[in-house]
Amino acid sequence: MTVLGVLGGSGVYDIAGIKNAQWKRVKSSYGETSDEFLFGVLDGLDVVFAPRHSRGHVHSPSSINYRANIDALKRSGVTDILSVSACGSLREDLPPGHFVVVDQFIDRTFAREKSFFGPGLVAHVSVAEPVCPRLSALAAEAARAAGARVVEGGCYLAMEGPQFSTKAESALYRSWGCDVIGMTNMPEAKLAREAELPYASVAMVTDYDGWHEEIAHVEVAHILEVMHANSAKARDLVRRLVLALPATRAPSPIDTALDHAVITVLEARDPAMIEKLSAVAGRVLRA
Repeated sequence: MTVLGVLGGSGVYDIAGIKNAQWKRVKSSYGETSDEFLFGVLDGLDVVFAPRHSRGHVHSPSSINYRANIDALKRSGVTDILSVSACGSLREDLPPGHFVVVDQFIDRTFAREKSFFGPGLVAHVSVAEPVCPRLSALAAEAARAAGARVVEGGCYLAMEGPQFSTKAESALYRSWGCDVIGMTNMPEAKLAREAELPYASVAMVTDYDGWHEEIAHVEVAHILEVMHANSAKARDLVRRLVLALPATRAPSPIDTALDHAVITVLEARDPAMIEKLSAVAGRVLRA
């Protein structure tokens, strides 16, 4: 059965139209999630919504417990994750209002836990292709149907924040060929892969970061204005994506991402870590 998990970013703190809606706290082995999760049914499909900054925007990008959020989504039966987030543009031809369906990342974050695994149980998961092409294509189609200007494919530079870039940093990231810049998709995408959950990222452009000579540098007031317009389309995107998803998801190569990832030998594995990873990696650790 398909269960869509939606990670809502800045400006997206709930989903309209959900039936049997219930906000519930899901316990995680990795601490507290950002907030309660919203469970319900949208156009016949089970949906679990997680406001990554919490309702009221309580968490900064660095204080979000990414591990708890992904672990709790897995424990909730989620089969696919859609990330919706605000971002800055690093390209002249990606003005505010565009939606970019990301397919690559450069991770420049440094103050976050980036793996479920660790001492006592070590694993190395491939994230060469960090998003699910099937889910990303469906998200792009849904975004277009919602009236957004959509670019399929783009490299997302994940910065630590919470401050925006200096002009020099912005210029550096442009020289690397990055398309958009944001603060929340990493380590989220890496953790989704460790949890064997297909992940798609729709990054909604709100500004030109700090590089554009002819346009004022990033100002929160302007970002909020654009974000408000984007949020309505984002909610419609979710509804249209739900309509496009099958009731039962087809098998994906991502379902077996951990098959050859765990390298700690059986006799050396920490029992406490095995228990902690029961949801994320139980499939391979019980084998």
